[in-house]
Amino acid sequence: MTSDFQILLYTAASLGFIHTIFGPDHYLPFIMIGKARNWSLQRTLWLTFLCGIGHVLSSVVIGLIGIALGSELEKLVHIEGVRGNMAAWGLIAFGLVYAIWGVKFWYQKHDHSHNHNRLSGEKMVTPWVLFVIFVLGPCEVLIPVLMYPAANESLGALVSVSAVFGTTTLLTMMGTVLVSIIGLRFISLKPIERFSHSIAGMVIFLSGMAIQVLGL
Repeated sequence: MTSDFQILLYTAASLGFIHTIFGPDHYLPFIMIGKARNWSLQRTLWLTFLCGIGHVLSSVVIGLIGIALGSELEKLVHIEGVRGNMAAWGLIAFGLVYAIWGVKFWYQKHDHSHNHNRLSGEKMVTPWVLFVIFVLGPCEVLIPVLMYPAANESLGALVSVSAVFGTTTLLTMMGTVLVSIIGLRFISLKPIERFSHSIAGMVIFLSGMAIQVLGL
């Protein structure tokens, strides 16, 4: 193992952790949706895991194809930028629609059958929407900072660096969601529970805005 390869591995682990912690879109949607839906911890973590896999693998696949075809790095960075923009707008739109739906759901509580049907439909749609958004969302640092330099070392280095980055990202996502959900159990949210769906939507909306405006 060369010193350059060791540095790449350490960098992969560090960036996997840092880019996740400083990107609220990596965990806030799952925390808020899970809380609003009263999902079990296992279900919330499972959705987090699946979306995290889609998030990492999409960038890995694009990077591998680009490297195999000898594509210029600038072209792949541009593609990742376009995907990032789409994912951010996806979060913004989803959060806003979900917040509005939450307000309507609150006002229509007296119609139990109507609300049951609407809520059942939303339960099916919400996980898929989040999954698609996360597949679109790129790991911006992965291809230019890690995969291209690792490809100059060897195929094994490329696979190892991608695996370390992906594993660290997933563990950080799931760990943050786990700690946050457990922490929320010690906080009484009774006064605002009726607004839980709207609050969840607004938090997701603001997460998307943070990416779009602040570049988080």
